[in-house]
Amino acid sequence: MIDIRELRRDSAGLLSKLARKGAHEVGREFLAADTAWRESTTKVEGLRASLKRSDKPTEERVRELAARKEALHVAQQELAVLERTRQDLLDRLPNPPADDVPDGGEDDYTVVREVGARPSFAFPVKNHSELAEGPGWVDAARGTKVSGSRFVYRVGHLALVELALYRFALQRIVDLGHVPVLPPVLVRRKAMYGTGFLPNDAINIYELERDGLYLVGTSEVPLAAFHAGETMDELPRRYVAQSTCFRRESGAAGKDTRGMFRVHQFEKVEMFVCCLPEHSREEHDRLLAIEEEIVQTLGLPYRVINTAAADLGAPAAKKYDIEAWFPAEQRYREITSTSNTTDFQARRLDIRFRRDGKREPIHMLNGTAVTARSLLAILENFQQADGSVVIPPVLHAFGAPRLLGPRFDI
Repeated sequence: MIDIRELRRDSAGLLSKLARKGAHEVGREFLAADTAWRESTTKVEGLRASLKRSDKPTEERVRELAARKEALHVAQQELAVLERTRQDLLDRLPNPPADDVPDGGEDDYTVVREVGARPSFAFPVKNHSELAEGPGWVDAARGTKVSGSRFVYRVGHLALVELALYRFALQRIVDLGHVPVLPPVLVRRKAMYGTGFLPNDAINIYELERDGLYLVGTSEVPLAAFHAGETMDELPRRYVAQSTCFRRESGAAGKDTRGMFRVHQFEKVEMFVCCLPEHSREEHDRLLAIEEEIVQTLGLPYRVINTAAADLGAPAAKKYDIEAWFPAEQRYREITSTSNTTDFQARRLDIRFRRDGKREPIHMLNGTAVTARSLLAILENFQQADGSVVIPPVLHAFGAPRLLGPRFDI
């Protein structure tokens, strides 16, 4: 939720920022609805006050009071309609982008840096689907049979590598002072709304209507809602969670239909930070540094991009993506991201701290440490001529084999 008082105070400046996210018209409509709501509120309060006068109840006064009661009833109904309209528009307003976020959409990012040498191969390179499905490490056919499209089984040694990847990331982040959490993956509407995924991203969320619950697309949601309604007296608070995540991928028709790059169910290790507003920029840089350190330790070539304003989700004021090099496609593809949501989620969830006797919203940040996309990058970058894959040494201590090789038959 944006700061309404700031929007009223500097409407031109805030509207220009919202325009960078394609929300100028919604912002303008909200300001008009907010003005009408305030005028209606003043009218209702005036009518209520007029009914409290203790004049002598003459016949004329009784008729006057009856007329005012009717006017109050009508005014309250009008106010209720205005409140709903105003709230609906407020719910649709995104967090304004930071000043150092580039303008534009999906293809208008700026490259912050490229790190690592891209591998060269003396043999025809296979993509991750060919590498994984051929030996039976990933079984998409049985996944489709059991659950439908975009569901897969991970089998045999590949499953051990994936589990080792999460265990490695968790341990590395816990060693840096983050508290480990295993959160629920079913949450109430308040948690989805509070993190900004409702109403703007409702199309990608699985809902269990009978139970009034939603399946999370990231453990950012339960981590953010962990302190909902609280006044925090110790900041920063840093967490790291592993959870299963669920996404409809409704906007991905025809994209990545094979393999594991874009699936409905996946595992993710997610970092989350609650901090003072003046520290959120440095906390964002810190999360990015952790993500880069993990990718570097895995030995993957990658680049960091500063995502353009119109490509940011509603909660994010700024987002960095880390894109690993995928040699079969000869391009970089996103494997992790980290976002600064400033006070947007904290306002919705009413999470504050106390300064000079006043409660102020905290700032909240999130960052993906690893998902299976990192595993797919490992498959492509470390493949061998015989179809085997050399596994990064750092994962061996967490149960991963040194080499993915023999076929795993069922």
